[in-house]
Amino acid sequence: MEARDIFERDKLGEEISHQDPEYHKIREMIDEAQRILFELNNKYHEEPEVRRLFSQLTGIEVEKTFRLRPPFYTDFGKNIRIGKNVFINHCCTFMDRGGITLEDGVLIGPKVNLITINHPLEPHRRHSTISSPILIKKNAWVGVAATIMPGVTIGENAVVAAGAVVTKDVLPNTVVAGVPAKVIKMIE
Repeated sequence: MEARDIFERDKLGEEISHQDPEYHKIREMIDEAQRILFELNNKYHEEPEVRRLFSQLTGIEVEKTFRLRPPFYTDFGKNIRIGKNVFINHCCTFMDRGGITLEDGVLIGPKVNLITINHPLEPHRRHSTISSPILIKKNAWVGVAATIMPGVTIGENAVVAAGAVVTKDVLPNTVVAGVPAKVIKMIE
């Protein structure tokens, strides 16, 4: 059996220590992402240039229908996947080592945090990380300053209210709000 590299192990949710002999590969990816983000966030760009830089960040060309309002922050970049007609407002943070997928028609409000990384609770292991993907399905809307935690799926057409902290999956056609987020109504 062939040994998996650190990126495969990370995406599979294995605990990754900063002492891992391959951790330098993650650091190099983070450094590359930071260089691209510095260019994206520190001067004005027309929409085609924003898409070009975001495509460079993710390693995959985004659709011409994709719109992003910088500044934008990420720790990694290469594990973000974007569908058609996606809009990401300003000051969002995507910690994407576990993988973040935004399907077609997703709206992301300002200052939204999508966090795919967590740490073990035990103090002696806390410098390690465990990654788990976030999936936001078609036509979902994540409101201003909401936080989506590792491993969460937001269902199709769902709405996450402003300031919500989502720790569990959200069913399709529901509105969730609060800390932790709870269903407050269904969408007809």
